[in-house]
Amino acid sequence: MRRYDLDWIRVLVFALLILYHVGMFFVPWDWHIKYETSAGWLRYPMLFINQWRLPILFVVSGMGTYYAFNKRDGKQFILERSKRLLVPLFVGILLVVPPQVYVERIVEQHFHGSYFDFWPVHAFTGIYPSGNFSWHHLWFLPYLFTFSLLLCPLFIYLRNNPGNKLRTWLGKTLRSPAGFLWLLLPLYLAEALLEPFFPVTHALVGDWFTLTSNGFLFLYGFLLISVKDVFWPIAQKYRRRFLYCGILGFTIWIITILSFEDTIYLHFSEAFLKVFNLGAWILAIFGYSSRYLNKPSISLAYANEAVYPFYILHQTITIFLGYLVLQWEWTFTPAFLFMILGTFGLTWLIYATLIRPWKWIRPLFGLKGRGGKKARANYLQQAAPIK
Repeated sequence: MRRYDLDWIRVLVFALLILYHVGMFFVPWDWHIKYETSAGWLRYPMLFINQWRLPILFVVSGMGTYYAFNKRDGKQFILERSKRLLVPLFVGILLVVPPQVYVERIVEQHFHGSYFDFWPVHAFTGIYPSGNFSWHHLWFLPYLFTFSLLLCPLFIYLRNNPGNKLRTWLGKTLRSPAGFLWLLLPLYLAEALLEPFFPVTHALVGDWFTLTSNGFLFLYGFLLISVKDVFWPIAQKYRRRFLYCGILGFTIWIITILSFEDTIYLHFSEAFLKVFNLGAWILAIFGYSSRYLNKPSISLAYANEAVYPFYILHQTITIFLGYLVLQWEWTFTPAFLFMILGTFGLTWLIYATLIRPWKWIRPLFGLKGRGGKKARANYLQQAAPIK
């Protein structure tokens, strides 16, 4: 049966991404444009969300890949991934990201003139941040494609050999909730040994920590679904225990980074707390979603289709609204609400009028060529999980 809880997780986490990017305008962290007076308190809920928000998306993507291989061979899978990932990436780089860079250059007073003075003449000169060519928030797509391409031979082998030793070991190990700690070991080694030397860049080339950590998470998604008869019952049964572990892990981590000076001992301790925390929250989310969200609905059918275009479009709108806030000099509360409501509202308006109804536009934003009531009805009755 289709795992509607995975669709809910995907929709809700991408909704959190919009809130997170609005928050980036206000917190004292580097971003494309910044509110003049930072809201320091906002970084704590954002730190909490940031611990597991992207990791769980890579796990869910790996789970979707498992089901995609049920209907495709290797060549068909890579072709499908190219259409669903590389085409929207190209469209995003060409049309969606340049307005973000333009606004940033205008705010920095590094460019003067209209948008069409900037695009296309200057929009693709040099590599960001010193230049203007970038994929910005769309970095998730080339990473996902890279993982799909590199792991495709392994996935084919695992699919064609269901009794393989890795699947057998994993099925036995995960019968105990403590067995999930084994999956944290590669993540811990990446956090402890790679992150200090290869800080996150989202540039793909040379971004070894991000590639390693998220690559393992993507692989874990595929593996966990391959032992779904063990994974889902354990995640649901022990969901409360995983939740308590997440609360404890995040609390100790926050106290640690606020109370102690950075030393080599703190680094290795913090690395463990971070991977323990993200693992606990991911498992808790899977457990509670399995218990309460694994059911179809018309709202989910609509949102599940809309989430990809929302992801592609939202940050351009957020940065544009942030630019308006800077011009109007609003205080925090009205500015924050304006940007959240405006980002969701304008993104939906563009999606509903310019993308969703048009079968030739839909594939440019990662959607299948046809939608509508028939597609939603098929979704509600599907027996196959997300792809």
